[in-house]
Amino acid sequence: MLKKLAAIFFLTTYLFSSTEAGELLKLPLVFLHFTEHKQENCRISLLQFLDMHYMHGSPKDKDFDRDMQLPFKSLAHYAASITSTFIPLLTEMSVQPDDGVLLDQPVPLQTLPSFASGFHALVWQPPRIC
Repeated sequence: MLKKLAAIFFLTTYLFSSTEAGELLKLPLVFLHFTEHKQENCRISLLQFLDMHYMHGSPKDKDFDRDMQLPFKSLAHYAASITSTFIPLLTEMSVQPDDGVLLDQPVPLQTLPSFASGFHALVWQPPRIC
């Protein structure tokens, strides 16, 4: 039970900090702003309010700053991804000698031929003017 709660906690923490799901935390602002509009115009419905704020861009009106606090109206989160690459020291490779016998054994990575070129270093060179 504790493992399940910990997994839910960490998943929720990740989702709200690294994705746009954190915008859902601003959901109460929608209803507060709707009540503000309702005080100005008692005939406005929730669908008209949502249409006005989400379907017609972001017009600069008298409550523009308040409108931009609504969920999914501005980019508040910038996601950064950090990945690490695992390079194995041993790899499985089938080697077939000239006598036709197939050998399956781990081959150290250092003995494999390198297919890297030196052209990637040229990206950081200054441009040459001829």
